[in-house]
Amino acid sequence: MNILLIALLILGLCFFFIALQFFKSPEIEIITEEKLDQEKRKKSSSLIFRLLLPIISKFFIPWVSNLRIDNFRKEMKRMIISAGMEEEVSPDEFFSFRIILVGILTSMAAFVSVAYNVGSPFVLSLLFGLMGFVFPYMWLRDRRKRRHEDIRRTLPFVVDLLTLATEAGLDFMGSIGRVVEKAKPGPLIEELRRVLQQIQLGTSRADSLRNMSWRIQMSEVSSFIAVLVSADQMGAPIGAVLRAQADQIRTDRFVRAEKEGAKAAQKILIPLLVLILPAIFLVIFGPLVLRVMPDIGEILKEGFVGGR
Repeated sequence: MNILLIALLILGLCFFFIALQFFKSPEIEIITEEKLDQEKRKKSSSLIFRLLLPIISKFFIPWVSNLRIDNFRKEMKRMIISAGMEEEVSPDEFFSFRIILVGILTSMAAFVSVAYNVGSPFVLSLLFGLMGFVFPYMWLRDRRKRRHEDIRRTLPFVVDLLTLATEAGLDFMGSIGRVVEKAKPGPLIEELRRVLQQIQLGTSRADSLRNMSWRIQMSEVSSFIAVLVSADQMGAPIGAVLRAQADQIRTDRFVRAEKEGAKAAQKILIPLLVLILPAIFLVIFGPLVLRVMPDIGEILKEGFVGGR
């Protein structure tokens, strides 16, 4: 009997909560720009930044946002966008991250210096604090460099696909859409996707391409887009322009590879002279020196005795 009452009670509670969902008054959620940015945000690839992000958002952003560092914000924003981290970090968060890292490394250096009596606390704190302020910028610059290398490696292939699609009968925007749909995902494909989205929202083709050049900040992409915009404004056939640009990009890539090969041949001279040649001389002349050393010792001994 008790079991039946418990089962009926659970069944009644289930029906009550189901009915409550039907008669529950809808709540109106106010969607702000900050909420949209949080929903759109990606997780940062840096574990340290992900761990410090709650502290940055709660304690540092209200203070940093009031600082008059507009030029720094513009420079950092462009660098962050060029590195492909626009959805991961803002300029104020990046500046706050540098400040926190300076505080952490300075405190650690001072503690280690005092606890273990290693060096001067002031000098170590100054060095580690400087390292904490410079390291995030170097990390961001490395991210941008790797992204540029990926775009530089992908650009000839993408231009060839655009050329084939245009010569097959598609217009330029249709060619970009087909390449975005079929090509392997990457930074350049994401930028082309953003160009299509901006055009769909009403931005002109020339302005969308210029925005792409501003975001990437690469000389190869800037020259390529400048030629495309000029050809579009003059009414030149896009297919022929793309074909000429594809040949030029491949030529520039071959010349760049030759320059890097020449630099590598020069850079290898230092380890060759410092590490490899001494080992070779040791292997060649080592046994000879060991064989001659007893004879040299006898000669020196006889000369010493004769001199006495």
